[in-house]
Amino acid sequence: MTEATRVQPLLDQYDHATERLSIRLGGGAFDSGDGAPIDVPQLTTAEYLWEPVDGCWSVRRRSTGPGFRATALSGSGEWGIDAANAPHPYPPPFTTIAWRLSHLTELLLLRADYTVGTHTLTRQGFEARGTATEALADFTTAAAAWRLALRDTDDDAFDEVGRCTYPYGSDADDSFSDVAWWVNQEVLHHGAEIALLRDLYRELG
Repeated sequence: MTEATRVQPLLDQYDHATERLSIRLGGGAFDSGDGAPIDVPQLTTAEYLWEPVDGCWSVRRRSTGPGFRATALSGSGEWGIDAANAPHPYPPPFTTIAWRLSHLTELLLLRADYTVGTHTLTRQGFEARGTATEALADFTTAAAAWRLALRDTDDDAFDEVGRCTYPYGSDADDSFSDVAWWVNQEVLHHGAEIALLRDLYRELG
């Protein structure tokens, strides 16, 4: 399918952001911006679960229960994501790479499903991962799913309100262009946070 002209800038930005984050997590040669490649090690499970300060929110085994100020472990399976019902704790808890990466994977996967999928996936059914390898594989799958939803949006659908009916936000009341912009900024800002945590782990670990 020919990519829609108005979608293309957001698709290009999304591709750049996800590729950059994938290399920063998966390892390989990374261009820091000056053309000089830097070798980045693959994310380990110890780093993925690292809690740099007390009271972090993270991904945890269900048998251990939620972390400090969390009231539940969301999702399904052996591991859950620290969460709390509204009103959320203030100031917001500091979150681990595991929490941030799981958050990104969930929002990409579910928004893709509620745009071009079955419209049935839920946060309660999302399966968090306890290892870095599994989490990276899931992120890759989710990032590809949302890319297809974005790529296959023509100019008319780009302005459509309610094209994405993701139930955990205002998506159903927003134009798809606003949803696509929001997803990009989520990947960009959480990707930057994860990169900084990797730098801190390298220096302090």
